[in-house]
Amino acid sequence: MALHLEARPSRLPSAPPLAGLSPLETEAVELFVGLAQVVGLPKSIGQIYGLLYISATPLSLDDITRRLDISKGSASQGLKFLRTTGAVRLGDENGSRCDRYQAETGLRTLATGFLKEQIEPRLSNGSDRLARLKRLAEMVPAEQREHVGQRVKQLESWHGRAATVLPLLIRLLGK
Repeated sequence: MALHLEARPSRLPSAPPLAGLSPLETEAVELFVGLAQVVGLPKSIGQIYGLLYISATPLSLDDITRRLDISKGSASQGLKFLRTTGAVRLGDENGSRCDRYQAETGLRTLATGFLKEQIEPRLSNGSDRLARLKRLAEMVPAEQREHVGQRVKQLESWHGRAATVLPLLIRLLGK
């Protein structure tokens, strides 16, 4: 009995190649653009990381802007963000006069950097916002006060859990 496997069409259409990129590079870039957008990051961050991730050699700012057809300002800001979160580091290019960048590919490093740079500051800001929300909840009409008070208590509970879990998660991931 012969087993026949049919090629199934992909659910997602292939992205048309970007002018400065190969089809492989285009797919990698589009994959990371989608991931960046899921977590609320600009498209350019996904483009830059995707290109660096699939690139066999470190790339300069000029290489990135030319290949992705993005502005130097956008590339510079994206690289700054990616370096701050630990997703990109300076590459080793002997004899090069300009900085060259390469992607950090360790999931632990990427997750820890994202948690520390994106989630932790928002969690800290949440304490102040919850305090203001609690004060405002006391000023709502009496018939809404119980409902709003319960919701604020629930938010405080969620915030407390997140504040407890986040440091543990960062320690667990370690760097």
